[in-house]
Amino acid sequence: MRAMVLPDYKAVLEPAELPDPVPPPGGAVVQVAAAGVCHSDLHLIDGEIPMIPAFPWVLGHEVAGYVAAVGDGVRSVRPGDAVAVFGGWGCGACRFCLGGEEQLCDVSRWAGIGAQGAYAEYIAVPGERHLVPLQGLDPVQAAPLTDAGLTPYRALRKVLPLLGPASHLVTIGAGGLGQYGVQYAGALSPARTIVVETAADKRAQAHALGAHVVLDPTGPDVVREIHDLTEGRGAAAVIDFVGSDDTLALAAQVVGAAGRIVVVGIAGGALPVSFLGLPVEVEVMTSYWGSRNELADVVALAQYGKLHSPLTEYPLTEANAALDDLRRGKVAGRAVLIP
Repeated sequence: MRAMVLPDYKAVLEPAELPDPVPPPGGAVVQVAAAGVCHSDLHLIDGEIPMIPAFPWVLGHEVAGYVAAVGDGVRSVRPGDAVAVFGGWGCGACRFCLGGEEQLCDVSRWAGIGAQGAYAEYIAVPGERHLVPLQGLDPVQAAPLTDAGLTPYRALRKVLPLLGPASHLVTIGAGGLGQYGVQYAGALSPARTIVVETAADKRAQAHALGAHVVLDPTGPDVVREIHDLTEGRGAAAVIDFVGSDDTLALAAQVVGAAGRIVVVGIAGGALPVSFLGLPVEVEVMTSYWGSRNELADVVALAQYGKLHSPLTEYPLTEANAALDDLRRGKVAGRAVLIP
């Protein structure tokens, strides 16, 4: 099969011919229709997440496509079925896996990190439980749902109990994940959504997707604007899809008493937490990808026509161009590779 492989950290991807994968017992081989290009891939390439077990390596943990072959004992899918692939592969036996939260198991098992990924024509999936039937949904449109769509869904669910009709949700960042976050807020919550984003085109996209207010953080006083919008109460919840020092500091300044800050972005920032440093009883937590069952929810929302996000398609051979565009903030919505 054709693939784009990473020869070493801090290198560019190279085209390669690799052996076609064989379906494992209980698993399947999926023909890749599209593979999402994620910021996490940039962190892997740069060696900031030094977890790649060997080189050359095939990246890619966002994938949807068609079942090409199944292993012994597989009953839930057949060759030709369109599926989304849940990439948070766990051991299957620990308390997280047994509780349906495999993404909280050992990250070194994940697709594209501990197992060869989807920047290729085919990917071997270790278990049929990782396959979510698409039931008419276009696999190219579905590929980003497996991370860019799944991650903000889990984050939004963490704050739903706080979001009443008179409350406000602030989301920071309106890139690939943030755009889905805006849509979940509109579909699942009666709260008003305030989006903070530096890029004018992404602010426009967030507004088109349903954000009630869109603010530029480089303006004169975005903190005061948010406090005015919330009538001085602050936001019931803040979801930070960036995770830098600046965005986390903003989150701390605009969250209200008994509010919740959810950190999704992995930009490397830190938020000092102390009794007097935040409004009373504020909770600060991270949110980590999502579960297989949450992916099924996300796929269902897309099937119902509730999710829309622009895709920028690149041929598999132009993976480096996609990564460069992502690094420079030039991708509208989500970049996907088409083998």
